[in-house]
Amino acid sequence: MKTRPTSPKRRAILKAATLAPVAASALSAGEALAQDRRDTLIMANEFGPNMLDIHGLGANRPSYGVAWNVYDRLMTYGRKKLPDGSMMYDYAKLEPELAERWKMDADGMGVTFYLRKGAKFHDGTPVTANDVKWSFDRALAMGGFPTFQMKAGSLEEPTQFKVIDANTFHVKFIRKDKLSMPDMAVPVASIYNATLAKKNASEKDPWAAEWLKTNAAGGGAYKVASFKPGQELVLERFDDWKSGPLPKIRRIIQRDVPSAGNRRALLKRGDIDMTYSLPPKDFADFAGDKGKVKVMSLPIENALFYLGMNTAKPPFNNVKVRQAVAYALPYDKIFDAAFYGRGIKMSGASNDPKAPAWPQPHGYRTDLAKAKALMAESGVGAIETSLSYDLGSATVGEPTAILVQEALAQIGIKTSINKIPGANWRAALLKKDMPMVLNRFGGWLNYPEYFFFWCYHGQDAVFNTMSYKNPLMDKLITNARFAESKPLYDGMVKDMIKLAHEEVPRIPLVQPMMDVAMQPNISGYTYWFHLEPDYRQLVKA
Repeated sequence: MKTRPTSPKRRAILKAATLAPVAASALSAGEALAQDRRDTLIMANEFGPNMLDIHGLGANRPSYGVAWNVYDRLMTYGRKKLPDGSMMYDYAKLEPELAERWKMDADGMGVTFYLRKGAKFHDGTPVTANDVKWSFDRALAMGGFPTFQMKAGSLEEPTQFKVIDANTFHVKFIRKDKLSMPDMAVPVASIYNATLAKKNASEKDPWAAEWLKTNAAGGGAYKVASFKPGQELVLERFDDWKSGPLPKIRRIIQRDVPSAGNRRALLKRGDIDMTYSLPPKDFADFAGDKGKVKVMSLPIENALFYLGMNTAKPPFNNVKVRQAVAYALPYDKIFDAAFYGRGIKMSGASNDPKAPAWPQPHGYRTDLAKAKALMAESGVGAIETSLSYDLGSATVGEPTAILVQEALAQIGIKTSINKIPGANWRAALLKKDMPMVLNRFGGWLNYPEYFFFWCYHGQDAVFNTMSYKNPLMDKLITNARFAESKPLYDGMVKDMIKLAHEEVPRIPLVQPMMDVAMQPNISGYTYWFHLEPDYRQLVKA
C-alpha cells in the first residue's frame, strides 16, 4: 500500500495545528506569570520583624507592621488627602474595623462595641468578645511596652473590660481621658485568637508568649505564610476578611536586605517594588530622578532623632554636663552630612517656647566656648564614656555618631562608639545602662503630652531612654493630659517643653522624614503613625 505524499499546503496546516496548543500553553503560562507578578508585592528593607508578636518583650518596629496587617483592632483611623495629593491617616477620625459600630455611655465614662457578625480568625474560628477581652488583658499582663501603651489611654485594669455577649464588649473608663478611644486603634490593641493561643500556652507561659513570637493568631487582612527571622516574611491575603475592602494585592514578600546599595540596585532594576529604609542621600537622589522611581516623603509627626544621656548615672546626672554637650554638638554638620538636609532641624531657636507645639526647636546651638565653660562649672573632670546606636538606622546613626564623637573630644569627653544590631536594639534600650544613645522615637498619638508621657515621665517607660525623673515634669504631663480648658492645657504643654529644654536629658537633633521609594506602578501608599506599610491599601498596576 502506497502512502500519498503530503502536499505543502497540508504540511502547513498540520504544523499550525501541532504548534497551536504549544503557543496557547506558552501564552497562558506567560499570562499567569504576569498576573502572579501583579498580585505579588516585593518589599526589601534593612531588617524585618524580630518576632510576630507586638506584645513580646523587645519587639522591634517592623513587628508593628505585622500587627497592623495580620491582626484587626476594634477601630481604625480615617485617611485624608494632603494638598500634594498624598494620603495620610487622620488621627481626628475613628472608623469601624472589627467593631461595626460603638456607642458611648450616657455619662461618657464607657463605651460599648458591637462586633461584626461572621468575622473569623485565619483558622476559621469565629471572633468573639471573649477574644477581645483576652487580648486586652494580655496587653496589660505582658508588661513593658504594651502595658505602658494601654496605660497611655487610661486602660489600666482588666476589670475595665467586660464581655456582654459573644458580639458585644464594654470598656469602662476610670477617668475622662481624650486618649482612651484613639488608644484602642493602635497596633498594641490588636485582637488575638484566644482559643488558638491558649492551646499553645503553659503554666509558666499563660499568654503563649514563646509560641506567638514565631506564630500568628490573627484575623486581619493578611495571614502569615512563612516567617524566617533575619531573612523573609511572606504574607498571603485572607479572603474571608470582613473588616474592610479586600486588599488588591494577594501576596506580600518582605525581605531583609541589609545593604542599602543592594536595595537601591534592586529597586532601580525593578526586582523589588518598594523600600523605605534607604539613606537620606538615596531618597534625595531618587526624588530628583523623576519617572523612574516614585518617592513619597512627609515629616514624621510627633517624632525626633535625638541624643539621649543616662541621667541616672555619672557623669550625665549632672545637668551642667548635659547642657555642655548640647552646646558642643555640630547641629548643621549632622543635618547636612547625616540627613542630607532631609527633615527639620531642631536647634537654634529658644528654650522658652511660645506655642504649645511639639516637636519644636530648642535654643541650643554650636558654641564650644560656652560648652567648655559649662564643663568647668560642672566640677567634673575628664570623661570617658560610650555612645550607642542602632545598626538598623546606621545610615544616619553612623555619621552622626562620628560627628558627636569629634565634637565631644573638644570639651574633654572621650567617647567610644558602640554599634548594636537592629534586632537587639529594643532589648538594649530596656536595660537602661547605656551612657549615651542615638535613637529615634515617634509618638503614635499626635499629642505633645503623649510624647512626654513616654519619654520624660518618671514611670521610666522603655522610651524614657535617659531614665529621667523629675516630679515637676510628671505633674505637668499629668495636668496637660487631663486639663479642663485650652488655656490651662496650653500653659502646661509650654511649661513641660521649657523644662525639657532646660534640663536637656535628651537633645533633639532632627525631626526626620518618612521616605518611601516605590516603582511607578505602585499606588495607594498611606503614611501611618507607626511608619510601617499598610499593604491593605496598596495597588499594583
